[in-house]
Amino acid sequence: MTSAQPVPRTVLVMASHAGLLDEIRRIGAATECPMTETAPPPGRQVWSRARAVVLDAAGAAACVRERMPRRPGVVLAVDGEPGLMHWQAATAVGAEQVVALPAGAAELVRVLAQRPAGGGGGAVVAVLGGRGGAGASTLAASLALIADETRTSLLVDCDPAGGGLDLLLGIEDRPGLRWPGLVVEDGRVSALALHHALPVAGKRISVLACGRAPDGREPSPVAVQAVLDAGREADDLVVCDVPRDRGPASAAVLASADLVVLVVPAELRAVAAAESTADFVRTHNPHQMLVVRGPAPGGLRALDVADALGLPLVAQMRPEPRLDGQLERGGLRLGRRGPLRRAAVAVLDALVERAEPAEPGWVA
Repeated sequence: MTSAQPVPRTVLVMASHAGLLDEIRRIGAATECPMTETAPPPGRQVWSRARAVVLDAAGAAACVRERMPRRPGVVLAVDGEPGLMHWQAATAVGAEQVVALPAGAAELVRVLAQRPAGGGGGAVVAVLGGRGGAGASTLAASLALIADETRTSLLVDCDPAGGGLDLLLGIEDRPGLRWPGLVVEDGRVSALALHHALPVAGKRISVLACGRAPDGREPSPVAVQAVLDAGREADDLVVCDVPRDRGPASAAVLASADLVVLVVPAELRAVAAAESTADFVRTHNPHQMLVVRGPAPGGLRALDVADALGLPLVAQMRPEPRLDGQLERGGLRLGRRGPLRRAAVAVLDALVERAEPAEPGWVA
């Protein structure tokens, strides 16, 4: 399995002024810094994934209207000397610097040449079920367990009604922070502080679980976004177990994910239920893949499920032997072989390749 690293990040550029855009392009070429130009506002995934963001006042205003989350590395570029409106735009969008071009070209060169704090080489994978009980939580935990063999990971439980990923992994008695105890100030949270505060599964899987309080509520989208950003900047693999309730926190995760994995049992009613879920995901993220879980009591083929949902098939998985008993006695553990391991490896490889896998066979 290839280590689950995303594609290299580029600088996101949003500028409508032709002269200003030409100057930014010239500076990017001089620094050999890859750039992606887009009309504002960008998608949240594009915004979060960018190495840095360079925009003008109009782009800043569009991002503010779209309520893009605060992030480091935002620069407001100005054609000539900045005025009051430019400083107001920079404050509103959370820009760290205002650079006047062309006079301030050297300053923008310095900014683009910097490597973001923490490297920002992390990736976010969101997993959700096409219907209740599809096995999304189990696959999410399996992804973290596989990644644990090569890198640090952060397993984020976004489903307060799911019983808790700490319980699924058998670490419910370990001390550490759960969602109800997490305080997020100014939309930021330290990845280092998270790793120190959270209970750990395996070698280095930090688990942020919802807990089982009777008044448990879905985490706020601001808090969720802060956790995802922290994990990404710390080079973690962030795996999110996403509920099907279509709340604002779920939408925030889907919009920020590098890959969304939909888990669907090979049953006719499950496919029918998954159609609306797949459509909901598409409104937030185009990078969606399908895992079909057996058995198929009516002989429904995984490729037929993929065709019905219009999704690329990354893995089709036979039932994991003795899984239910294992979850009741000590939590999820993956052996050297097995359907869950192979499906998780296929998903992580797809994250690296960013390409549709070809004609997978049943995971034995």
